[in-house]
Amino acid sequence: MDKIINLSRRRGFVFQSSEIYGAPGGCWDYGPLGVLLKNNVKQAWWQSMVQERDDVVGVDASILMNPKVWEASGHVGGFSDPMQDCLSCKMRWRPGDFEGAVCPSCGGKLTEPRQFNLMFKTFMGPVEDSAAVVYLRPETAQGIFVNFENVLNTTRKKLPFGIAQMGKSFRNEITTGNFIFRSREFEQMELEYFVKPGTDEEWHAHWLKARLEWYTNLGMKKENLQMRAHCKDELAHYAKACSDIQYLFPMGWSELEGIANRQDFDLKQHSQYSGKNLEYFDEETKEHFTPYVIEPSAGVDRSVLAFLLDAYTEEPDKDETRTVLKLHPRLAPYKAAVLPLSKKEPLANLSKEIYASLRKAWMVTYDEAQSIGRRYRRQDEIGTPYCITVDFDSLNDRMVTVRERDSMKQDRIPIEEIKAYLFPRLKGEGK
Repeated sequence: MDKIINLSRRRGFVFQSSEIYGAPGGCWDYGPLGVLLKNNVKQAWWQSMVQERDDVVGVDASILMNPKVWEASGHVGGFSDPMQDCLSCKMRWRPGDFEGAVCPSCGGKLTEPRQFNLMFKTFMGPVEDSAAVVYLRPETAQGIFVNFENVLNTTRKKLPFGIAQMGKSFRNEITTGNFIFRSREFEQMELEYFVKPGTDEEWHAHWLKARLEWYTNLGMKKENLQMRAHCKDELAHYAKACSDIQYLFPMGWSELEGIANRQDFDLKQHSQYSGKNLEYFDEETKEHFTPYVIEPSAGVDRSVLAFLLDAYTEEPDKDETRTVLKLHPRLAPYKAAVLPLSKKEPLANLSKEIYASLRKAWMVTYDEAQSIGRRYRRQDEIGTPYCITVDFDSLNDRMVTVRERDSMKQDRIPIEEIKAYLFPRLKGEGK
């Protein structure tokens, strides 16, 4: 983990939030490369879950919602974690995050576990009283459920269909750590897939398979992934079944994504608390019923961390060690780097023309500092799949050298064919 943290800081993937003032724990800023990687992960998820399916649509619900939403969902009354306080150093710990019966920091005596609500509370309007209390959402799912009727009426979708959403959530985690694995402000990628009762187990199996394949299709090693079904005593009270996709993080196997069968709990709760009928009418059978819901819920930040860890490679190269981020081309922050052998005209002019042309299609970078070997290593370390070297022969033959990151294989191709060369390769379709 330390190598990824150092790389992230040095190359501009992730910084500590408001670091110059003393960073608050569990809050992180994404730098120039990190925001590109994060956006690419989200875009890959959206393409798979919405763009490539005709049975899923998207929403973007407000972070601030009527507090009754969180009463109906059970978050106000029950969204809490057991915590133990150290009587000596005053640190607070979640049982299960450590072994033994004493404080893992100082060895002091711990209190009995107590429940702490994890929601951030704030006030809406000028008066800070109980009537003005609102919460920063602890999950994106409820914004989907309360919009079920709106989406149904405007899209005329028939079961089974899904509603997808990506967005920020906030949890007042007492114990944060492991870099961006557990933080207080994070992003989620969630799908609520509504199905007819009786078909829910079939659809749950469908989404378990589909979601596991999403990670491996983007280059994650199969041996670093596993599916773990929850035991009955682990299940949330509303869940019929739930399985976690786990990744082998440096701290061990930990949850990357959960896929739950939430039954009809959420829609029935919101129907009861709001007074709105959120049943579905099946025009073919003339039945009214409350749909069951299958929920694949993934964390953006955990996905980013897992993809970084999985891609990080150190390999011997002559007398040195080459550090490479072997990110799938769809996830790589920069798709290509243009590297002129000289800063001087007319070579620089031709290189910048190529750079400007490629920028219209992809995020690319221009690098003219230091030797070509050092520039290759720099691009390897940030995961750039292809480097395009413009040399003095390019002025006469209109050819450039394209170097592939993982194999370091080089091809000499015409400038006019660069886009055609890169297009299938950046989709992961060819070498």
